Amino acid sequence: MAELPHAVGVTRREQDAASTVRANRNWWDADADSYQATHGEFLGAADFVWSPERLRESDAHLLGDVAGKVVLEVGCGAAMCSRWLAQGGAHPVAFDVSAGMLRHARDGAAETGIEVPLVQADAQFLPFGSAVFDIAFTAFGAIQFVEDSARVMREVARVLRPGGRWVFATTHPTRWAFPDDPGPAGLTATMPYWDRTPYVEYAETGEATYVEHHRTLGDRVREIAAAGFRLVDIVEPEWPDGHTQEWGQWSPLRGAILPGTAIYVCELL
Repeated sequence: MAELPHAVGVTRREQDAASTVRANRNWWDADADSYQATHGEFLGAADFVWSPERLRESDAHLLGDVAGKVVLEVGCGAAMCSRWLAQGGAHPVAFDVSAGMLRHARDGAAETGIEVPLVQADAQFLPFGSAVFDIAFTAFGAIQFVEDSARVMREVARVLRPGGRWVFATTHPTRWAFPDDPGPAGLTATMPYWDRTPYVEYAETGEATYVEHHRTLGDRVREIAAAGFRLVDIVEPEWPDGHTQEWGQWSPLRGAILPGTAIYVCELL
């Protein structure tokens, strides 16, 4: 197992594409075991949960009919969503930038007996041919962890067939203005929503160890349209009654007041 990069500080600063990928690949390689131990039960071995609000694809049907469809999972983590889709008759392919997370995807296959093709790749440079998938999706994978999310949109458009569906979930853009705190401190805006300077954790050397990039709602809509997609819907899951489990900055307290997740449903023109 890789050693978790030791962050000594947090800042907002510009971070280029290459150093963003390097930092986040190393981070997820090192944090994969801890992440799975913390969230694996919530996510399941062959289940499809879109967000910490516990919105399931079995209820939302955002991907439409998947039976017989060739599906690409972007930033798959342990690939539990792809295994769930395979049970529904889909033909998924799953990829992630992190070898550590893909190791857990292999463990999930062994546990469930559901094999899904796995690929290690950067979402900004997809190693797939053009027009080969019917559907692409990601539940909090890749989009906010790359510098050039507009390029990801173009790459997904390239590998989808005409009329293909692209559905991706991210932290809701409005959350950028608020601290990452599940308690009362997380209810007070502290920075401009329009400040797109990346969030960076860094080591003693100054090297980035973890990076997230922010785009406004308008930015996302423009990226989607420029890549040739039609935006069908933006789903903002409400926090459900009786759901008491916190997940990082997500909590019942904040969920009752602020949207925590945005899910963009798109179709290729």
